[in-house]
Amino acid sequence: MTKGGKSHGRLAIGATEGPRELMSDRPDLAGAWVARVITLFPESFPGVLAASLTGKALQDGLWRLEPIDLRTFGHGKHRNVDDTPAGGGAGMVLRADVMGRAIRFAMKGVPQDPARWPLVYFSPRGKPFDQAMARRFANTDGMTLICGRFEGLDERVIEHFDIEEVSLGDFVMTGGEIAAQAVLDATVRLMPGVLGNAVSTEDESFTQGLLEHPQYTRPAEWEGRTIPEVLTSGDHAAVDRWRRGEAERITRERRPDLWKTTKGDTD
Repeated sequence: MTKGGKSHGRLAIGATEGPRELMSDRPDLAGAWVARVITLFPESFPGVLAASLTGKALQDGLWRLEPIDLRTFGHGKHRNVDDTPAGGGAGMVLRADVMGRAIRFAMKGVPQDPARWPLVYFSPRGKPFDQAMARRFANTDGMTLICGRFEGLDERVIEHFDIEEVSLGDFVMTGGEIAAQAVLDATVRLMPGVLGNAVSTEDESFTQGLLEHPQYTRPAEWEGRTIPEVLTSGDHAAVDRWRRGEAERITRERRPDLWKTTKGDTD
């Protein structure tokens, strides 16, 4: 099912209790999608999300961003958030008690059904993030994202809260903040009113199981290279056929795994 657009016409005003990072001077619109991000670096948000269309949507109150400082929930006088790995080994591990407190705070007052409010932890061993997952996240009420650091998060927390592990790909980063911004960008842009042209999300890569066809614009000739004639012919049916053919060719050449899946769906 595709979730319909939400109304953002009335302000929702309520008391805010907890870390100051949750407070914002942006419009708090009733029904706006919310991202709560547990991180050791709340100052890294909104980052690139403040730019372009996602930034405008954030300023307009179409979605809300609430960074939560993990250090606030740290242990002892020095607010420690990590400790040495059980069994020995290099690095440090985020403590279960500290992250547990942060998660309970972040999940206050939100739906406990993960279909309505996913709880996500970024991990190289997680399910690969893709366009279908972005669409699923965009059709929720909001989500809580956990940005890992060091050697990772105590497994007991993941099991206790039934956290969904998500990966951006087969590589390792120093933390989950960049991953969180990438996922939020891909998700927010799919929400009603964020993009100027909704058709943009219908024709782009992965929407139909294919990579996107090549794009061209002015000038008509550049460095001896011209725009394919079909694109300037005015024959819309021919343009559609060309674009479909190019999308299939590029997918077949560059992503045989994706092509195999798509071809199987159409057989």
